[in-house]
Amino acid sequence: MTDDIATQPPASHGTATQPLASRVPPPADAYAGDPAVRAEWDDRYNERHQLWSGQPNGALVAEVAGLTPGRVLDVGCGEGADAIWLARRGWDVTALEVSGVALERAAEHARDAGQGRDAGQVRGTALALRWVHAELVAAVLPPASFDLVSAQYPALLRTPDAAAERALLAAVAPGGVLLVVHHAGMDTRHAADGGFDPADYVWPSMIAELLDDDWEIEVDEQRPRVAPEGGAGAHHTDDVVLRARRLR
Repeated sequence: MTDDIATQPPASHGTATQPLASRVPPPADAYAGDPAVRAEWDDRYNERHQLWSGQPNGALVAEVAGLTPGRVLDVGCGEGADAIWLARRGWDVTALEVSGVALERAAEHARDAGQGRDAGQVRGTALALRWVHAELVAAVLPPASFDLVSAQYPALLRTPDAAAERALLAAVAPGGVLLVVHHAGMDTRHAADGGFDPADYVWPSMIAELLDDDWEIEVDEQRPRVAPEGGAGAHHTDDVVLRARRLR
């Protein structure tokens, strides 16, 4: 989920000239997950014409800069800013989201991006975006097949069996990277009356605890947030960034 949950939550080199819009199918109608979760997020998106800034998240831009484009899973893609940014840079993107309202906006934004003068001018293979309407734990995803799994400020519900955490790890291919970014200090907040309770959600520290000798932690730190202007999470100033590489 892009920006915030608290106020709610190797390609070959070449030139692809086919517009993004012609490569992007609309989201499928089928949904895999808890209908109540879908309804909650649909309601939230329906409250505003645009919930997020429309710009890619700063930590994602910084951490992906040195990576060779491959297959990426964008967990909680929201209105599609990260997914579109990645696709335009040669990544083969699978973008997952629980809200159908958000996915329709994301597909529309992708079509709009395809009308831009430079939309098809990228290094790498033809642009590719696939939308998946599902919760992470209910999604049918190819195991151990993504070169990058990105979860930017995700609203992943916590369960006793750590299902969401394990789903993130299971999606990463050997040699691939898991990137999880969240707002610093969120996990220590007190529960709000009738609203956000940090104990209900997965935080980067919980994911780090599950990393064994098959993983190498490359980044685990708190840093000032490079925040896009606008969007529901613009008031947060610091990020927790966890970047881990799967060795085997």
